[in-house]
Amino acid sequence: MLLACVLVLAGCGAGPEPADPDDPRPVVLATFTVIADMAREVGGDRVRVESITRPGAEIHDYEPVPGDLVRGADADLVLDNGLGLERWFEQFVDRSEARSATVSDGVDVLPIAAGEYRDRPNPHAWMSPVAGERYVANIRDALVELDPAGRDVYTANAAGYAERIRQVGEELRADLGRLPDAQRVLVTCEGAFSYLARDMGLRESYLWPVNSDAEGTPDQIASTIAVVRDDAVPAVFCESTVNDSAQRQVAAETGARLAGPLYVDSLSEEGGPVPSYLDLLRHDARVISDGLTGAQP
Repeated sequence: MLLACVLVLAGCGAGPEPADPDDPRPVVLATFTVIADMAREVGGDRVRVESITRPGAEIHDYEPVPGDLVRGADADLVLDNGLGLERWFEQFVDRSEARSATVSDGVDVLPIAAGEYRDRPNPHAWMSPVAGERYVANIRDALVELDPAGRDVYTANAAGYAERIRQVGEELRADLGRLPDAQRVLVTCEGAFSYLARDMGLRESYLWPVNSDAEGTPDQIASTIAVVRDDAVPAVFCESTVNDSAQRQVAAETGARLAGPLYVDSLSEEGGPVPSYLDLLRHDARVISDGLTGAQP
């Protein structure tokens, strides 16, 4: 009866439409668009990849809809980020018999520095190209386990894709490396750039550590205003999936420019500024560099 109810309600959710049910390829279901893009690069034509969330969706507090549960039941493999990103994931996989793999396994994890999630893993590891290569290796291994006959395809695709990520990482270092020491302060809404800041030698500051109910409190705003004033930060940033009103207040109080948006938790639609993971990394590096050097977008 429960399954029947879920099937009836499947069309009521806001999740993406499922692909052709007559497609015989294994179905790989990723929790959000960044992982889905990676899986498509590694899987190539041998698998059908879908994302639970649409482009532009906020991933932390996403609530699976009935249609998601149906798609999870039909999937052959579910890929999640882990590190506490998908707070809803456990209840989702409990209702699916699909294989699952956590693509962040093995990354060099950074802790969250403040707030209610202090000392828990910062989940945004994909913002580091170095960690991105580990994601690719984990996706490759999961696909090989799912479809051993495709081992050579997945291995070759993963190797080529990892090399492209490595090259983008070198581009980011060159782009952000031109920032003077006094301008190497990255002030964002969410603390989602710890891994990128570590890789690129940036100092990180933010309004809130992880997207939650407590976003843009008076204390957070006052603390961020102090950082921007003390370090004469020329530009502050906010992510595409969150409300930037608190950061606008910081900019108004300090005279800093609100630059961006930056992309973290979601890709854009095809034809948008960041339709792929590699585009996301390049876009954010360019926006950060231009904002902190005063270049006009």
